[in-house]
Amino acid sequence: MENKKDGVDQQKDNGEPEAVILQPMLPGPFKGRISGTIFWYLFRETLFAFAVSFMFFFFIFFVNQILLMAKDILEKSVPFNQVARLVVYALPSIVAISSPFASLLGTLMTIGRLSSDNEILVMLASGLSYKNIFIPTIIVGILISIFSFIANDILLPLGTIHYSRLYRQIVKSTPALEIEANSVKRFKDTFVITGNVHDKNIQDLLIIDKTSDGERRVILANDAEFVDAGKEGISLNLRNAFVHSSKEIERSDYDYAQSRFLRYRIKPEDLMQDLTPPGPREMTSIDVFREIKKKEVNIGKSIVTRTLAALDATMNLENALRAGPGNRSWTARENLYNNFIKESRLALDTRRDRSLSIWRLEFYKKFSIPLGALSFIFLAVPLGLLAKKSGQAVGFIVGLIISLIYWAFLLIGQNMGIRLGYSPFWSMWFPNVLSVGIGIILTLFRVRR
Repeated sequence: MENKKDGVDQQKDNGEPEAVILQPMLPGPFKGRISGTIFWYLFRETLFAFAVSFMFFFFIFFVNQILLMAKDILEKSVPFNQVARLVVYALPSIVAISSPFASLLGTLMTIGRLSSDNEILVMLASGLSYKNIFIPTIIVGILISIFSFIANDILLPLGTIHYSRLYRQIVKSTPALEIEANSVKRFKDTFVITGNVHDKNIQDLLIIDKTSDGERRVILANDAEFVDAGKEGISLNLRNAFVHSSKEIERSDYDYAQSRFLRYRIKPEDLMQDLTPPGPREMTSIDVFREIKKKEVNIGKSIVTRTLAALDATMNLENALRAGPGNRSWTARENLYNNFIKESRLALDTRRDRSLSIWRLEFYKKFSIPLGALSFIFLAVPLGLLAKKSGQAVGFIVGLIISLIYWAFLLIGQNMGIRLGYSPFWSMWFPNVLSVGIGIILTLFRVRR
């Protein structure tokens, strides 16, 4: 005989209850409680992996951008303490660019290891949701983005200012830094084009400058010797030199001379003209935004001026054509036509001013690269959850590949924004939007499995 008690069937004859299968009610993918222990565990693991990955990328960029620069300067006998200061001033740029990639690599390695060790599966089977994975990693991504933004927007401009000041002092005391092989250097009104450089010997030297009388001068020499004159600038001893000088207005009035030996000197104040002032990359985002507003106003005024000039040239040409050939000579009408073409091109060039696009690109880049650390979190977490074996190794390789793709997208976007006139906003933000979009799709795919 059977009786039921509390919904469970029992056997009276032997006193043993029948087996009952209980179906636990698991929460949804993003429902359920959040464990403080799991939160701090993932937070510490992700932060540690970020630190390791950051040192990896920092070392790569440090070698490529700093040590190579320091090597060139040390070859010119620059004091080591000044080289060390240059390295310190250039560090913020390396920190700013290394942080987003370290965020991607660190998150991939952390989540990949947890997934391959089945720790994620145990956590979900314990009734915890995916919120325990996303929340600590997103918080780490926010902290990294803030850290990268501070380095890029505050420390980088300060470092650049001190870097420029120190470099000016080094050039003033060691002018040899300005002489490089197969290069074109401009010193105020002087252009120096060099061939191969071995020690202090320069081959195939070409100098283009202006004399004190305002004449254009060209100096050729098959061989020249560089002499560091210290505070007096640069001295070049030219052998078998050819000199050609002509007036700007009357090109037919020219002089030329040949010399077995000629000494040419570049003054220290002319060397300083070659050092450009800080650009948008070396300024804070607030300063760049202000400069953009000033440029927009100035370009707007220039567009109005050039448009009116083009309209005036168009009306003059139209009146001349309507009047017929009897009132104006052919030469006069041709001049009106050439003036119309010139003013029209100037109006179009003003509208297509690339300098404003460059400033806008740099402004958006100041935010897109630091926030790339946060956008990478949305991509790295679902990719890490897909790992089955060797999660850390796979995460490391996948992270490097994605970093290269991201960097390529940034370069392509920058070139398209400058040369093809694409939107500066999308040129810089497209890689981040793509990372977040792919990450959301992969997340939905993972949680529905």
